[in-house]
Amino acid sequence: MFCCLRGCLDGLGFAPAVPHIPRENPIQLDTAYMGYEVVIVKGGQRVCGSGGALGNAPLVQSKSYFEVKIQQGGAWAVGLATRQTNLSLTQGGMDEHCWALCSDNAIRYNKQEQYRLNTSNGTNTNVDIQPCEGDIIGVSYDHIQLKFYLNGKELECPVTNVKGTVYPGLYVDDGAILDIILENFNFPIPAGFEKIMLEQSLL
Repeated sequence: MFCCLRGCLDGLGFAPAVPHIPRENPIQLDTAYMGYEVVIVKGGQRVCGSGGALGNAPLVQSKSYFEVKIQQGGAWAVGLATRQTNLSLTQGGMDEHCWALCSDNAIRYNKQEQYRLNTSNGTNTNVDIQPCEGDIIGVSYDHIQLKFYLNGKELECPVTNVKGTVYPGLYVDDGAILDIILENFNFPIPAGFEKIMLEQSLL
């Protein structure tokens, strides 16, 4: 009798609800590739402490994109790096294995300043484009150019000397806290780009 009633009630929408548990993104910051004084928290999405940390998935697809939120100011850098980079350094772009936008408004590679963000719009009026606390830095890479975005706007400073198998690289010091955003982005993804995908999901 109960089985019969249950069959009828299921048709009326009284079926027990199965909770939807969203699948956690397997791509995150990699605790196997971080500096000794770095702390990774919030399910592998937040970095603090002192030093660098890499993502656990390389940028192997043709056009990759991710974002980083400056959760708390300090000294920081955001960009790409190979696993050979020195993650004990507190600033990105200080060896030949890292390309990074740094908190001092410079884009560096191998201790050399590739670009300094322009803070003048040509009319002697300063335009504040220095990333600061609460801002979102976008990073796109198509195996030809590495580009940075500030709150959805391209910074017009393409880096073209990136080589090797690269990963997202985040560096923090002086109280900086960075959150990596690997999906559900805050700003529209540049045309043709996608979130970072694991290699087997590219097949």
